[in-house]
Amino acid sequence: MNLLSRREVLGTVASAAVLATRLGGASANDYPSRPIRLVIPYAAGAAGDQIGRPWADRIASLLGPIYVENMGGAGGAVGSAVVAQSAPDGYSLLLGNGSTQVMIPLSSARPAYDPVRDFRAVYRLITSTLAFVVNPSLPVRDLQELAAYANDNPGKISYGTPGVGTGNHLVGEMFRRQSATAVDIVHIPYRGMAPATNDLVSGQIPAMIAVVSSNLVQLHRAGKLRMLAVTSGNRLSGAPEIPTVTEAGMPDLSYAGWFGLFAPQATPDEIVNRISAASRTAMADPALQETYRSQGMEPDADSSADKFQWLVEDELRRLAPIIKSIGLKRD
Repeated sequence: MNLLSRREVLGTVASAAVLATRLGGASANDYPSRPIRLVIPYAAGAAGDQIGRPWADRIASLLGPIYVENMGGAGGAVGSAVVAQSAPDGYSLLLGNGSTQVMIPLSSARPAYDPVRDFRAVYRLITSTLAFVVNPSLPVRDLQELAAYANDNPGKISYGTPGVGTGNHLVGEMFRRQSATAVDIVHIPYRGMAPATNDLVSGQIPAMIAVVSSNLVQLHRAGKLRMLAVTSGNRLSGAPEIPTVTEAGMPDLSYAGWFGLFAPQATPDEIVNRISAASRTAMADPALQETYRSQGMEPDADSSADKFQWLVEDELRRLAPIIKSIGLKRD
């Protein structure tokens, strides 16, 4: 047997093994037989915790023990890459979002993973919104005033996000480009929103673009930060006093975020469907729904692996030309 035919045989064997796994081999029959790891690719205390941990607590009665591991870095790319390289056995799941599964892969010069080749969608948990937030010492109370202040104070406005190429960064770039007067706004990437929020409250940075969370709303109401506008189409039921970007005169900044579960691509269909079905049951729980709604998020009680996969691939197609047009690139 020559070298080429040996490679062909090995490739055929490997493909057959993957196919057998996808069809549901013996390893899927007793799933789960040990604790499942949920990787949240952000620092502890950020919005990812407020989404992933309530799901993990509720799903434990349906699937068994779930342990959460925060793995921040590179806007979510570090933790995502770890799950992409994990065994496709259903015991490593990612709490991904539009940043990790769409924005980062599209904007990276050398992406650490491919969102379609390396992952398969399992279930969308919630839809979310972003908010433009400033330190109270900044003399602005809406987006128009923020743009005007940036024009009058070149280079003095910087905004924090959880990383380069995230949805937060995209919205920031859209704001900067839409507001011809705000071209001197500087982006500062963090390893998560928790450290960015701490720096905003302490006055180390004047602004940030963050996922709306109960913590953010509480800090706003306590006067420790000021939420100028949200990117959702409607005002939030949990924070109706915050105007939308459309009401602020910048409708092109509307942006709907989401968080959901992802597994390594070769994870068997049987296991993916089992996790998806258990998640649908969990998300129908009124108590869990209220947990999310109280934080300004909308729970998805009607998701599925196929629906979620279609959404991810549709966003990849739709946002690719936008990201290219604004030159949003990561190293």
